[in-house]
Amino acid sequence: MMSSLAGLTLSEAQEGLTKGDFSSRELTESCLLAMENFRPLNAFITETPERAMADAEMSDQRRAKGQVGALEGLPIAIKDLFCTKGVASTASSRILKDFVPTYESTVTENLMSAGMVMLGKTNLDEFAMGSSNETSYFGPAVNPWRRTSDNRPLVPGGSSGGSAAAVSARMCLAATGTDTGGSIRQPAAFCGIVGMKPTYGRCSRWGIVAFASSLDQAGPMTRTVRDAAILLQSMAGLDLKDTTSSAAPIPDFQALIGQDLKGLRIGIPGEYRIHGTDQEILDLWDKGFKWLEDAGAEIIEVSLPHTKYALPAYYIIAPAEASSNLARYDGMRYGLRVEGSTLDEVYENTRAAGFGPEVRRRVLMGTYVLSEGYYDAYYIKAQKVRKLIADEFSEVFKKVDAILTPTVPSAAFAHQEKTDDLLGMYLNDVMTVPASLAGLPGISVPASISTDGLPLGLQIITKAFDEVTLFRVAEVLEQSADFDSRPGLKV
Repeated sequence: MMSSLAGLTLSEAQEGLTKGDFSSRELTESCLLAMENFRPLNAFITETPERAMADAEMSDQRRAKGQVGALEGLPIAIKDLFCTKGVASTASSRILKDFVPTYESTVTENLMSAGMVMLGKTNLDEFAMGSSNETSYFGPAVNPWRRTSDNRPLVPGGSSGGSAAAVSARMCLAATGTDTGGSIRQPAAFCGIVGMKPTYGRCSRWGIVAFASSLDQAGPMTRTVRDAAILLQSMAGLDLKDTTSSAAPIPDFQALIGQDLKGLRIGIPGEYRIHGTDQEILDLWDKGFKWLEDAGAEIIEVSLPHTKYALPAYYIIAPAEASSNLARYDGMRYGLRVEGSTLDEVYENTRAAGFGPEVRRRVLMGTYVLSEGYYDAYYIKAQKVRKLIADEFSEVFKKVDAILTPTVPSAAFAHQEKTDDLLGMYLNDVMTVPASLAGLPGISVPASISTDGLPLGLQIITKAFDEVTLFRVAEVLEQSADFDSRPGLKV
């Protein structure tokens, strides 16, 4: 039984623990064994087995006393962008390689209060800047899936690639991720799992290493839609330490899961039929809205004309915010310090040695668009485009309750396949970025397998703070797709 426990979903594990079929200790041991077996996937930067077993023991003791939290005894992995007290929090960067926080992020604090067992910290693109998990200082994470045509290791997507690989490979029951322009949804699609970005402000950003402050949002990565709702319930909430945290009421995210879609209107935006998208994905999209129609939904063609400007606007705004946020890493207060003969040299040496090529590229891009003479031409113009995109979504949501799109334009690609193709790499986010710019919730649901044996995902978007409808539609999509494939785990 031990070996099979790590393959349970959150809801299945909750039920088993409640019935007394197994203990949190046994469940955690199963996950730790899977982590050991699949260590070649490099999904974790820091494993915390001793802490995990201590957490599990305490959880079993609480349960014996009738003290049961919402996530009591459930082993979960944490993306290494969340600061965790007493545990290295690196953001996958050399500059923070030895950083051990003295405080806990609000999201992880919420999860621990709910009874979570923390298994460790997962790999990611450095400072969450990437779409493949290849920019990590600690080496790339590996997708547990393989093409049927060859056995080359594939990227798990990014930036939350380690979390996606860990959930897909059954090393943990669920994981946290962060999504700035698609960093939860894209790796979820690549790894055949559910990845959900909540409304901006739904989850606190306090204690999460910042990339782009107006875009970053924590969210759940799970194997089912119901599990995503369960995890988000504990992650979300107002945090007075975060001025962007929303006071919007937190509904029961599972309330409408399991209902049909009668009376709901689903929008299909033609602008998401983007040139270069794999035909298999476009065909799956057609199949997706037929599934929703069969479940009682009304399908309506909608238009989001400024979608085509979303990606260039994003790659102006996000690097601009990154250049400001990363200015704090100067070798003075914490993190890496490389000495020099002058103060300027210390700054230069520290940042040159501490930041990888992609981070340096984005900092330079951001600094450029914020500089005198270019601020109006680039940054202000991009913000105006962002407003237009948000306004378009608002108008569309007067006509429909949810929008269905593909998640990404292609299935997972091989390591180094796009290393020299920056545009191709950035285009991975072309379908996820618009919702991010508008601050809207989105979820990727695994819906099919390509002819080459790789998972393909579909994306649902709803209006702000309507995660209940998001989960309702996503669950119907999940049931219709009946995606039950597992990766080959050839490592």
